[in-house]
Amino acid sequence: MKRVLMVCLGNICRSPAAEVVLRDMAAAAGVVLEVDSCGTSGWHARQAPYGPMIKAAAARGYELRTLRARKLLPSDFTRFDLIVALDASVLRDVEALRPAGNSTPAQLLPIPDGNVPDPYYTRNFDQALGLIETGCRDLLESL
Repeated sequence: MKRVLMVCLGNICRSPAAEVVLRDMAAAAGVVLEVDSCGTSGWHARQAPYGPMIKAAAARGYELRTLRARKLLPSDFTRFDLIVALDASVLRDVEALRPAGNSTPAQLLPIPDGNVPDPYYTRNFDQALGLIETGCRDLLESL
């Protein structure tokens, strides 16, 4: 079983949405995956995803309410087979937090420029979800 970790900055918008989208797509395709999410910061640790993201995701059939934010841990680099960052800045932060000697692949979500704009700031939750769905579909095909 592959283990995939979705990572954004605060783990309250993009990465929890990506966690659920990839998990739901994998289940629908009969692919067994372990999917989790976290943030590179601990600002929102133990908080539920951001309300507007919960609402936008629910409108597309995704349930985020039970998730809780957490920070990326050194152990995540050995626990997961693939780390997926939701933008280039997050990928740089992931690499900066990587334990010495670890070689777990880390990449951007496979969308045209690899960056999902943070809807916490842009307020465009539907755009973020659309990009996440596209990227998760392509990611699932590559696993």
